Amino acid sequence: MAAVFLSNANTFLPSIPSTSQHVTSICNRRQLIICKAVNEASLSPSILSKRSLCISISSMCVLALTGKGHFDANAAILEADDDDELMEKVKRDRKKRIDRQDFIKSSTKETAYLQDLIYKLSKVGQAIEKKDLSTASSVLGPSTDTEWVSKVKSAFNKLSSSPDEKTEVNTFNSSLSSLISSVSGNDIEASKKAFVASASALEKWTVLTGLVEQLKGL
Repeated sequence: MAAVFLSNANTFLPSIPSTSQHVTSICNRRQLIICKAVNEASLSPSILSKRSLCISISSMCVLALTGKGHFDANAAILEADDDDELMEKVKRDRKKRIDRQDFIKSSTKETAYLQDLIYKLSKVGQAIEKKDLSTASSVLGPSTDTEWVSKVKSAFNKLSSSPDEKTEVNTFNSSLSSLISSVSGNDIEASKKAFVASASALEKWTVLTGLVEQLKGL
């Protein structure tokens, strides 16, 4: 009889939904079974022992399945919340990128200043490669106190928003100053190093800001 009951319990348990109403129903049924087992104890103690074992096993199964159901439900809720948060973050990031691109496209004057900078650096790089520092100096000017340098700085200030972008701007300004002074001082090796540093910082900045696809000659 115990074997039959255990078989029926195992057949019934997998179909139990993980809700409080069904858990209550299962508990009520288990109480009826326990009462019946106790009433029959005076007739057959061995039946009580077997049925107690059966009830204990089935109770453990019910608790395990019920707990798993609640865990799965909570996990599903948390996963759904995570998915919603991820989708919201994706939407916000996409909107930021679109707004950023629209802002850059509208900054035609600043983009022109930066394009002129790239042309100047290209000419300076060619001149340094040929060790023609007089030509490089004529392109750069005697110092950073020139109109084209001021325009470039204003473009950087307007189009730079993140800390990383501003860091690259500072690196570029420092490298450009070293480049101008090295060229003016006729120091070919220092000019090469300063040129590479300036070009590298500018390239990193254009990638960070998204201008790399709009500017030519990089």
